[in-house]
Amino acid sequence: AFMGYVLPWGQMSFWGATVITNLLSAIPYIGTDLVEWIWGGFSVDKATLTRFFAFHFILPFIIAALAGVHLLFLHETGSNNPSGLSSDTDKIPFHPYYTIKDILGALILILALSSLVLFSPDLLGDPDNYIPANP
Repeated sequence: AFMGYVLPWGQMSFWGATVITNLLSAIPYIGTDLVEWIWGGFSVDKATLTRFFAFHFILPFIIAALAGVHLLFLHETGSNNPSGLSSDTDKIPFHPYYTIKDILGALILILALSSLVLFSPDLLGDPDNYIPANP
């Protein structure tokens, strides 16, 4: 991750929008059109930050919904068979085995991370950045 300088919260949005603007505008032929389509122009102002916050808020929900739809259809029908080979031999049905296995794996991961956070939160921290409160 970028470990250069620390920006206050108000400046972080401007920095993020500026970086996205610069990255998009570097795309040949369509960069300027992309910037104008996403932000409405090259100036980073209130309208730009409003769009930035809107995209930043809604994109994780869109990605989660698409992942859910993907899993739903994958678990419902399975993958396709473009070669036409018979895949019925030694076939394990996708539901319930892999679905339960996925849910169990997610629960074990959540349990491990929760126990790490709740019982020893400073274990993975950097001791150089630790300042005790009211020493």
